[in-house]
Amino acid sequence: MAAFIGTVGLDRLRQWLPLATLVILVALIGALQPVFLQPATLLQLASDTAVLFILATGVTFVIMLGGIDLSIQSMASLASVVVALSISRLGYGAFPLALAVGAVAGLLSGLAHTRLRIPSFIATLAMGGVLFSTALVISGERSITLDTEARGYLTWITGAILGIPNVVLIGLVVLAVAHVLQAHTRFGRYSAAIGAGEPAAYASGVKVNRQKVFAYVLSAGFAALAGIILAGRLASGSPTLAAEMLLPSIAAVVVGGTAITGGVGSIWRTLVGALIISVVRIGMTFLGVNIFAQNIVFGAVLIAAVAITIDRSKIPIVK
Repeated sequence: MAAFIGTVGLDRLRQWLPLATLVILVALIGALQPVFLQPATLLQLASDTAVLFILATGVTFVIMLGGIDLSIQSMASLASVVVALSISRLGYGAFPLALAVGAVAGLLSGLAHTRLRIPSFIATLAMGGVLFSTALVISGERSITLDTEARGYLTWITGAILGIPNVVLIGLVVLAVAHVLQAHTRFGRYSAAIGAGEPAAYASGVKVNRQKVFAYVLSAGFAALAGIILAGRLASGSPTLAAEMLLPSIAAVVVGGTAITGGVGSIWRTLVGALIISVVRIGMTFLGVNIFAQNIVFGAVLIAAVAITIDRSKIPIVK
């Protein structure tokens, strides 16, 4: 009985620890730098978090299955290049084109993983290399700046409604859609079941491979959307536009409380994790921490988060 109570208490601690961490971080940085709590700074924080959250949302679906997607930063960068190259000719059609490229890339990653039985980290690492090289080739190995006419198609990203940046509203829409998918559809329920125990899911009649492929399509699709938003905010496309976002995105998922071994997690947890990563990043900037040292902090945070959330019963032998 005591062991059961202890386990329940530990689970509750894991559930609320990310939110408590977020509150403590905001209070601490606000106390050291009061300007951090000003509305303009918080709106900027929300805008920056929206892009990270969208990128992390997609990979959440894959991690819930117990897999990983290492191609998301390359997909986001390629999407920005596709938008930059096609927006002058296609107008608003450049955005669905970039999303379609993302869906195809996710489909190929999913098929490589399920049909060829290649581990997810190898399949997506290879796909990331393909996407990065594609972006380099079609962009001529350069950054592409959007002209004034092309920027006219970006107001749905760069504008604001009632003082709230559109990118924040887009993030909220993504949150709503992803929450419905994760919490109120068969796909979401099956994903949790597969992550908790794939053999049992197979035995229950779940079409595991189909769920996995759909998760990779979602991951790459959301990565493409993040790339579109980055292209809009920076008015440019580049093969390296999202090159530094892979570690923060995965850290956001795990720091939020989604287990890297799958089966436990939610989109809301990813939102909290993304806010923690953004607060840490902006807080370090306010406190004068060297920007190149920030990935050291993200790496340490990721290791700590994995140590706390990992289900060791699923991996009796660590390889």
